[in-house]
Amino acid sequence: MPLTEIILTENIPGLGAEADVVKVRRGYARNYLLPRGKAYEVTPGALRQLDALKQKRAEREARELNEAEELARRIGKSRFVFTLETGETGKAFGSVTAQDIMNRIKNEIGAEIDRHKIVLERPIKDTGEHEVPIKLHHDVTAQLVFQVKSAEEPRDRGEAESAATEEPERKKKHRFFHRKKDEKKETE
Repeated sequence: MPLTEIILTENIPGLGAEADVVKVRRGYARNYLLPRGKAYEVTPGALRQLDALKQKRAEREARELNEAEELARRIGKSRFVFTLETGETGKAFGSVTAQDIMNRIKNEIGAEIDRHKIVLERPIKDTGEHEVPIKLHHDVTAQLVFQVKSAEEPRDRGEAESAATEEPERKKKHRFFHRKKDEKKETE
């Protein structure tokens, strides 16, 4: 299939960044890239405008880098505490996932981060202090430090007393049923 050269006007994953001259199949260029304004054909006039696109790309990349560095500083300063329900043996019910971390950053710091940028090999299921890298930019990686604590259920005395009073009632009912059975056996 014949290829054609085009100039990209925006970032296209897997193909290139803006102001890149790339070769693609004609159908892809004709049916997708050109009608949507994501690229335009290589002509002598377009090559002259290429410098302006490269300037625009450099400004955008510098702005993104500054924003990523600022966000990395804010993430580095923050300390979060996650609580997990744990059993008697200390085993956690549930875990802290990349989605949980993303939601907490969004609520606490106010920054939208894609959950795929959070480098978490597996969900965190144990208590203690954890450090998770967040890849904000190809040059900037933030380190998020957070605590995972056990959610202990404190028992009130009222609850303990009500539980203690329920036990004898159940036993009385249980004895009552046994007594009836015993009485039936004696009458037979």
